[in-house]
Amino acid sequence: MNSTDNFYDVVVIGGGPAGLGAATTLARSLRTVLVIDGGEPRNAKADGAHNLLGNEGISPLELLAKGRREAEHYGAQITSGSVAAVRRDTDGFEVDFTDGHTVNCRRLLLATGLIDELPDIPGVAELWGSSVLHCPYCHGWEVRGRKLGVLGTGAMSVHQTLLFRQLSDNVTLFLHEMPEPSESEWLQLAALNVSVVQGKVTQLVIQEGTLRGVEVVGGRRFDVEAVTVMPRIVARADVYELLGGKLSDHMSGGLYVATDEMGRTDIEGVWAAGNVTDLSATVGSSAAGGMRAAAAINFDLISSDAQAAVKARAASFSREIEAAVTTRILGDRRHGVH
Repeated sequence: MNSTDNFYDVVVIGGGPAGLGAATTLARSLRTVLVIDGGEPRNAKADGAHNLLGNEGISPLELLAKGRREAEHYGAQITSGSVAAVRRDTDGFEVDFTDGHTVNCRRLLLATGLIDELPDIPGVAELWGSSVLHCPYCHGWEVRGRKLGVLGTGAMSVHQTLLFRQLSDNVTLFLHEMPEPSESEWLQLAALNVSVVQGKVTQLVIQEGTLRGVEVVGGRRFDVEAVTVMPRIVARADVYELLGGKLSDHMSGGLYVATDEMGRTDIEGVWAAGNVTDLSATVGSSAAGGMRAAAAINFDLISSDAQAAVKARAASFSREIEAAVTTRILGDRRHGVH
């Protein structure tokens, strides 16, 4: 266990559920841990986090505050800041902050999350996280039975339409810029009484801060109470790329950091957890991913230390034998033995 002021067993970059889950697990295993939190949680605008056992509906910011307290209770350190550069050194990595100071660590965990690239349509960004949604499992219950619009942005838009059709009998798919549905998809939409609107969406109609409708080219307006959209999702992976990593293409059109099932990346000593590697991860699965990666990192450190101990013991044993042989030879010479 390392405990100097600027040297840690693990530096976790990202203070969301994955990063805090990992930090708690590592700290409980007596690892020195530093969490660098950029303070930009993806779900900050959401009213609550859902499908989270024991914390259903909790404010995302309250959840993070609880997570920080838990991690710190076991000895993890959490600091606000951003990473400017990362370099490999003889003991692991050097991590530079944007404010100029540097810390060192043996292993790195990337829990930096992702960026939602929203369509450039007036009203979408303004209502994102309230009445503009993307995940039926995160927010579907809250809009059940309402007039829902699906903003077609890509190949997954019909899939998203079917998910929200489960929650409401009144769903309209706005084709906007999505590919033409396949014959099979048209049949499903028709059978489920999903209305389909041709033409580009020009804006969301907002009155007194409330979503009232969707407007398409030509001024046609359709009343809706909530809109779902599939943003392009891209991992926050600057640190991974600084270390020479290459992002992988996701089936949704996004980019992510590929790992094995325990979160290990293809860069030695670097793990990833949460949305940076699993674009569809919810709060609960992100935290679980952080714990899983932390367990893998802890055992990697255990293995490294055990191998070092074996080498040190072997070297010590060799020195003892050498000393014993030397003593025997000198003794024999003193007694005239050749």
